[in-house]
Amino acid sequence: MSEVSTTASSAPQGCKRPSLAVLIPTLNRPHDLRVTLETLLRQSVLPQELIIVDQSRNDESEVAVRQLLAGSAQGKSITLQYRRDPGINGLAIARNVALSMSNSEVILFLDDDVVLEDDFVERLLSGYVEDPQLGGISGIITNYTPGDLGHRLWQAIFVHGPFRDERQAIYHRAEELRHSGRIPVTRFGGGLMSFRTSAIAGVKFDENLRGASEGEDVDFCMHLPPGTRLAIDPRARLVHNASPTGRRTEHWSAAVVRGTSYLYHRNWRGSRLAFGWLMTGFASIALLAALKRRSGQPWDDFVGAYRYGRNVGTMSR
Repeated sequence: MSEVSTTASSAPQGCKRPSLAVLIPTLNRPHDLRVTLETLLRQSVLPQELIIVDQSRNDESEVAVRQLLAGSAQGKSITLQYRRDPGINGLAIARNVALSMSNSEVILFLDDDVVLEDDFVERLLSGYVEDPQLGGISGIITNYTPGDLGHRLWQAIFVHGPFRDERQAIYHRAEELRHSGRIPVTRFGGGLMSFRTSAIAGVKFDENLRGASEGEDVDFCMHLPPGTRLAIDPRARLVHNASPTGRRTEHWSAAVVRGTSYLYHRNWRGSRLAFGWLMTGFASIALLAALKRRSGQPWDDFVGAYRYGRNVGTMSR
């Protein structure tokens, strides 16, 4: 991987930072959301807009957000748009709703369970000033680990072609890359990705996806206009706490299988051998887990996840 910039975080003298809207979909996580917003309010550069699309049935999160912003001098300088609609079914649809509400030159998607370092926003916006040709910039997640030797060996054997995720290799080197320049990539993670509004005009998240909408972030990047340049800035850093609230009780691999199967059937049909080999690897994980637990549930999770991804990906082509 090569770096595209090693310049400092401050915007070049005489250049104006673009306006920024922070977009956060949320569902039944008032405490996690409050923690995320507390770190947003501590930023060295604040956004102009905060757009929250809340799928919760109660107003606990909305009350917490409005109280936090009203009690903060920084919060009072941010325009809040809060839409609570439990009829919104899934992360992909919530992201599209938030997109339609923004009026800023740059939009930043954040998950509702992240903790930002204090210059996260400043680092991203400076990148757009320093490189006017960049269509999108993501930060880096600092608390992801590469896993044990067995997991790394499994990845080396089974993950090939477009299924090899360039983001993970960067996240795993977060500390090593702390002072590095931006790194060109082809895809972003949904919980910390930003785009110039002009670069994504007309691009939407796939609303055939429901619930957690696995793969929606990569799919969005796959449908950007040809030639759109994307980069991860390792100096824009956050922790993803991966809140347990709202997550499925299933074998861990099922979510990955859902996203992978969806992306293959929607975008990567030319990589049939790589996909088949990868599903063989996931099938082996499910079978071993079923034997260890003496339960067929891990296998059922695998089969159900594959079928969901296949059906939605085929429908969306």
